[in-house]
Amino acid sequence: MKIPTTLKHKPVVVSENYEQVDGRYTGNSDAKGLSLGLAQWNDRGKVDISAKVWRYTGEKWSRQSEELPMHRVLDLAILICRSNLYFQDAYRFPKMYDPDNTMIDRIGLQGDAMSVSVCAENPMIDNDIKLFAQALNDDGEMIGERLRVLSRLLKEMGY
Repeated sequence: MKIPTTLKHKPVVVSENYEQVDGRYTGNSDAKGLSLGLAQWNDRGKVDISAKVWRYTGEKWSRQSEELPMHRVLDLAILICRSNLYFQDAYRFPKMYDPDNTMIDRIGLQGDAMSVSVCAENPMIDNDIKLFAQALNDDGEMIGERLRVLSRLLKEMGY
């Protein structure tokens, strides 16, 4: 299925077969494609690039398609990596976290730091963190494959 080029987001680089590699949703995904392109929120004389997940309902392109600035996509990747690293050792805590110290890390970005912590405000955190850890474990092979590809590409880029 071809990603539309007549909408506000202007695709430049596309993956039009994303539904075939969309993790556990492969073959039954409404996310039909990914694109990197010119952001839909661009103002005259200002150009931002963004990443977009294109969803298709079977009848039309969905309003639930997501468009994110490129740095936010990378910030999500950083958050995923740091969370994955945390859960490798979370078994050491009886609740899979320390209720007295929910901070996992502060990752330096742009002169400040992105805080990463367990969401203690979630009233169901003791149960939800176990469910999250189990899902992360269940998806370990799929996530690991993507992290290895990302690692290889980052190394090829000199990072």
